[in-house]
Amino acid sequence: MSWIMYVLIVPFAFLGMLVNSLGVISLYRFKDVYMRMHGATKCSTLGAIFCAAAVIVYCAARIVAGGELRFAVLIIHIVMALFGLLIGNSTSAHVLSRAAYRSGIKPRFAVVDEFDGFCKKELEEEAAELAQEKERE
Repeated sequence: MSWIMYVLIVPFAFLGMLVNSLGVISLYRFKDVYMRMHGATKCSTLGAIFCAAAVIVYCAARIVAGGELRFAVLIIHIVMALFGLLIGNSTSAHVLSRAAYRSGIKPRFAVVDEFDGFCKKELEEEAAELAQEKERE
């Protein structure tokens, strides 16, 4: 393997570790659950992308150098895992923040809370649906 490959792999791996470390720090430094969730999910997603890029560069170099196709399968698995991570991290952060808001944890430093009216309307609709179901029984 050539030194050029290491010029690409080491920065990607270092950036991945650095960004993931910033995500851990955000869990301790940010003030409320929404800021912590934002910092942790964004940093972990970006850190995983950098780490995966380092592994993909390594696998591509091994394919070019020796023609080992098992590394092509690894690249496919990494890309599929990244796709799942991109979808899963953002979706889980959205669901957790929505559950936190609906359970009564309000954003501490929010200037305008536009979701409050929507959430109240949504809860009233759910209560009305439950009342209708009880009447049917």
